[in-house]
Amino acid sequence: MSNHMFDAIGEAARPGATFIETLDGRVWTYDEMLATSSRLAATLERLSVKPGDRVAVQVEKSPEALMLYLACLRAGAVYLPLNTAYTIAELDYFIGDAEPRLVVSTPDAAEGVRAIAAKHGAHVETLDDRGGGSLPQLAREMEPDFKNAVRGPEDLAAILYTSGTTGRSKGAMLTHDNLLSNALALRDYWHFTAADRLIHALPIFHTHGLFVASNVVLLSGASMYFLPKFDADEVLRLMPKATAMMGVPTFYVRLVQHEGLNHEVAAGMRLFVSGSAPLLAETYTRFREMTGHAILERYGMTETNMNTSNPYDGERIAGTVGFPLPGVSLRITDPETGGPLGIDETGMIEVRGPNVFKGYWQMPEKTEAEFRPDGFFITGDLGKIDAKGYVHIVGRGKDLVISGGYNIYPKEVETEIDQLPGVVESAVIGVPHPDFGEGVTAIVVRKPDAEVNEDTVLKGLKERLARYKQPKRVIFIDDLPRNTMGKVQKNVLRESYKSLYSGG
Repeated sequence: MSNHMFDAIGEAARPGATFIETLDGRVWTYDEMLATSSRLAATLERLSVKPGDRVAVQVEKSPEALMLYLACLRAGAVYLPLNTAYTIAELDYFIGDAEPRLVVSTPDAAEGVRAIAAKHGAHVETLDDRGGGSLPQLAREMEPDFKNAVRGPEDLAAILYTSGTTGRSKGAMLTHDNLLSNALALRDYWHFTAADRLIHALPIFHTHGLFVASNVVLLSGASMYFLPKFDADEVLRLMPKATAMMGVPTFYVRLVQHEGLNHEVAAGMRLFVSGSAPLLAETYTRFREMTGHAILERYGMTETNMNTSNPYDGERIAGTVGFPLPGVSLRITDPETGGPLGIDETGMIEVRGPNVFKGYWQMPEKTEAEFRPDGFFITGDLGKIDAKGYVHIVGRGKDLVISGGYNIYPKEVETEIDQLPGVVESAVIGVPHPDFGEGVTAIVVRKPDAEVNEDTVLKGLKERLARYKQPKRVIFIDDLPRNTMGKVQKNVLRESYKSLYSGG
């Protein structure tokens, strides 16, 4: 009679120890976490949420929102976090697709959410960023003695929708064992213990903030400073009291631009982790110079949690995502044939392991198409493995540029452009071209007052890249479009510049 994921959390919980501390000084102990999640689980049961039912949640980040995730685990419900930026129209799709029993929204959005939830037979309760709302009000009436639902390793724990850059978003079904196996592997690989204090400034509607950061803390009995969002001043204020931080590259870009970052403020830290998007080598190098710390990059995705990590002990190499985690198998294959490729050959990244999801919600054909017969998941990411065994991410398969019959990997071109004087960063895309099929096009952000222009970029690449890889045009913009996790939205750029060569 066990609850696969939550039993492990309960075993790691330390009575009386701090679990969460917020910026306004509120402290949640592990005892309070257990009691609050118990009351919320009982509330879910009272609202007719049964094991296997979905609970969709679109609320601001708060300790109570995290407790609701834990309550879903305890009640056997399937937790469905939704990006706070999604519009009512987008919510209509997610609620219609996932068919949740319950939708939890902010009080401000409740009226609009109720209108669409009613269409799909879902009930709505509210939760605000201060722990108020109808759901916690109901929970206060409950006793903290909820008997956890029995959930095995293969039972669903969560559905996370992919960002849906092409076609409609797909719901990745994650099991109790997907979450538990990955969190335990990361806890051990990154040496997390009860002595750790994590700076948590990530959103919790995504794998990184919810499953990587929160689950690793929970399973090591550690504590965290729970920030509503990233704020460089607050992070630097907390850093002397913390031991670890997990972030996206944007966090580190802002930190290296801050005059308060130095060796002294980071002296007590033992680990800085970056993921969700590629970290520029320049940021990695600058951060190391300013703090003495090498940022640890890792690689994961919604469907698989984390797949690889640079080593905790050993060389962390900028521009790589390290080695497959214990228990995870990773290979590079030919995108056309599926055949294995050798050292330093670029192809499709495929992974297999206990971290890999069960499939896409109500999409059996799509699920079957994304898995090999031997169980490997085709990630859609292009990469290579070097002679030392380090994995390199080259880009998304859909971002591959095919110009004049040649395959061009954007990362290779971007790496060269990013090294040019005056360049902050770049994104290389393929857009329709009457002669070449796709024209290699560079979108560049330059440093303030830099002299760099289209001509200097093209001249700088002339001796460094084969002719067919060189951009046909270089466009300068102030900032690259990004999603909430810092990934560059190349689909937005392709749409913006789709008529560049046709004059349309």
